[in-house]
Amino acid sequence: MTTIQTDLQTKLGRLTLPNPILVASGTFGYAREMEGIVDLTRLGGILPKTITAEPRIGNAPWRTVETSAGLLNAIGLDNDGVDAFLEHHLPYLAGLGTPIIVSVAGRTVEDFTELARRVGQCDGVSAIELNLSCPNVSGGIDFGTNAESCREVVASARNACDVPILAKLTPNVTRIADIAQGAADGGADAVCLINTVLGMAVDWKKRRPILGNGMGGLSGPAIKPIALRCVHQVRQAVDIPIIGIGGVANIDDVMQFLVTGASAVQIGTANYYDPTVSMRLIDQLPAALTELNATNLSQIIGTLA
Repeated sequence: MTTIQTDLQTKLGRLTLPNPILVASGTFGYAREMEGIVDLTRLGGILPKTITAEPRIGNAPWRTVETSAGLLNAIGLDNDGVDAFLEHHLPYLAGLGTPIIVSVAGRTVEDFTELARRVGQCDGVSAIELNLSCPNVSGGIDFGTNAESCREVVASARNACDVPILAKLTPNVTRIADIAQGAADGGADAVCLINTVLGMAVDWKKRRPILGNGMGGLSGPAIKPIALRCVHQVRQAVDIPIIGIGGVANIDDVMQFLVTGASAVQIGTANYYDPTVSMRLIDQLPAALTELNATNLSQIIGTLA
């Protein structure tokens, strides 16, 4: 019996990845925490926790609430800042041999630009993801809700460094394709769709929101239909590669995003309850491609009828 060889490599503009299975920022720590249970070298890419210019303590508790079909979080970009990341975390990450996509967030165009400049000049950084869409911090989604603001920050970051730039967008807008077009016009190599959906949880007995921040971002299986819709709309309107995010937990989820138009996916909430899920998906992907009589990803990406 002849074994069909499959090529799992995927391209996102200037960024080439060994396979389309990535782990999402904020759900995988700085990767060191997972090295005992996940073969980090097999991943298509690692996105460490989002970093900011200065350390952030994040929001007051509660910061997370489980929902019937996902997770509601209001972490607030808790991190040690860019200096600590570059000194303590990046050397470890860069030594893994896995593509490292550094997620950065800022309050101003200048913040994003300076972070892109500093991070982009470091060895071991494959790309930068601009977190333009965090709903849990003041001003966190401002750049992701206006097409011109999105274009401006992407263009400034692109001009500040030589590595590929990815723009992570929020679904909490009227027309996400317009925002994606702004990112494309600014020179983004790809867009990441989607960040969390704004929501809240309520303790009716205390008559108060459960999250300390009042509102937070919903992730997990509940938002997959929204994410697929956003990928489809952007694929139809904008000529730019897409990374699909939102409720990816099994091989069917992965394939749904790929045929809808994503060139890769990020695993987020599933990492919490099934930390080895990424390994299983990488193992299952060749058989799924073979089922569609495909030998590489390009043959199935965006083939939705």
